[in-house]
Amino acid sequence: MPKSKRSQVVSLTKVAKKTREHKTALLTEIQENSEKWKFCWVFEVGAMRNTHLKAVRSLWRGSARIFFGRAAVMAKALGTTPEEEHRLGLHKLSQHVKGQVGLLFTDSEPQEVIEWFDDFRKPDFARAGNIASRTVVLPAGPVMRVHSEPPEPFPHNEDPQLRKLGLTTVMNRGVPTLETPQQICEQGKALTSEQAQLLKLIGEKMVVFRVALRARWDSETGMITEVARWTTCS
Repeated sequence: MPKSKRSQVVSLTKVAKKTREHKTALLTEIQENSEKWKFCWVFEVGAMRNTHLKAVRSLWRGSARIFFGRAAVMAKALGTTPEEEHRLGLHKLSQHVKGQVGLLFTDSEPQEVIEWFDDFRKPDFARAGNIASRTVVLPAGPVMRVHSEPPEPFPHNEDPQLRKLGLTTVMNRGVPTLETPQQICEQGKALTSEQAQLLKLIGEKMVVFRVALRARWDSETGMITEVARWTTCS
């Protein structure tokens, strides 16, 4: 009989060692890539979703190297002072490595990079705490999955879930139904957990995954250019 995983003891020293090894590997990789590519960009992500970030990595595979880790570790890899910087000018770039940011190393020309990220947008479902970008009101009648193809009403077995999330439904011929219009959210106000779940259930996407370019480093000159044209993050 295999041993129960519940009875296993994980040594904290092993965890700490793995963390240190991961940090060291990340530092080394970033420094190696700073020697390989012509430009390094600092970018910020809005409405962060791992699936969309993976898509960006995939689309740039072969023409760029992307890092998205702890800001403090990435800044340390670049060097935070003139004495510590790995290459000329990188300590100035590290000043932009704060918050939820990543690094993109590439040889692609700056205008190409800016235009590509300006065009890259992926609508997604909002989460609790996000600000509602518009007011959503469900009309009287069957509660519909409005963005399914074709739109279809919710089945009877999902009525308890709809009620739990705040909809005042009644059953009409086995279909969850609203007798009067009901507002789910109001534009400009933070979404509750229940509102976010309802929006997802009906298929209403309210945020957009986008990438904002903060600054770039030129390996040939060591110069840092702050990006004047920001890509708006929702």
